[in-house]
Amino acid sequence: MSEATQAAAQAGIRIGAHVDQVDPITEAQERDAPLVQLFLGDPQSYKGPVVAYAGGAAGLRDAAEAAGVALYVHAPYVINVATTNNRIRIPSRKLLQQHVDAAAEIGAQGLVVHGGHVGKADDPEKGFDNWRKAVEATDLKVPLLIENTAGGDNAMTRHLERIGRVWDAISGAEQADRVGFCLDTCHAHAGGNALESVVTDVLAITGRIDLVHCNDSRDDFDSGADRHANFGAGRIDPDLLAAVVRDAGAPVVCETPGPAEAHVADFAWLRARL
Repeated sequence: MSEATQAAAQAGIRIGAHVDQVDPITEAQERDAPLVQLFLGDPQSYKGPVVAYAGGAAGLRDAAEAAGVALYVHAPYVINVATTNNRIRIPSRKLLQQHVDAAAEIGAQGLVVHGGHVGKADDPEKGFDNWRKAVEATDLKVPLLIENTAGGDNAMTRHLERIGRVWDAISGAEQADRVGFCLDTCHAHAGGNALESVVTDVLAITGRIDLVHCNDSRDDFDSGADRHANFGAGRIDPDLLAAVVRDAGAPVVCETPGPAEAHVADFAWLRARL
């Protein structure tokens, strides 16, 4: 473990990256990262999860444990359990359960899923209640980490008020304690949420931040655009970006562009400011 990685670990903040799913353990080692995030299969498909690792789910779980690498899984982008459209909501619930099961099989720390949205003509209340129903219908073998999103006026987790309504809806569900929050810095910035206060604001709503997706943004504040940038190359103030990570105090996944070398540079940039 490098001196920089040791310093970050001593500060209590572990930093990793989203990596290719074929061999995430080697990807973690190339980055000297104690954690990585990966997809299980095609993120744009309703087809069930696929473990691409040569040793299968059990092999990946064992290899991660032996290497001391924590795994997080990002659910497919197509999942939308909030929608009133049955042709999307029902397959989304099925796919969500499949990915929870697969994440559990590889020993993942959690499954990250986007908040989804309702249609333009729909009552948002139906979307909040559909989240409650989804939590109650899913066997949460691993923590489900709902992520804030960047765009869309009908999104369930772009604006803080909507996040609050989702949390109100699911708070009475039997497995509410298995639902956590993933705070994405690019999404918060592009979604119009002030980074100066976003950690305090989210904690006031959810009581927890389980994971941070630390990303710079190629676009301006409140643009609604989800386009990540490497640290220092985007539109987010560097001090604010570091402050969110520091204040959240949660494990960090960098979803920034580039190969291992770019991620290593991003880690060093971030650690220097923590």
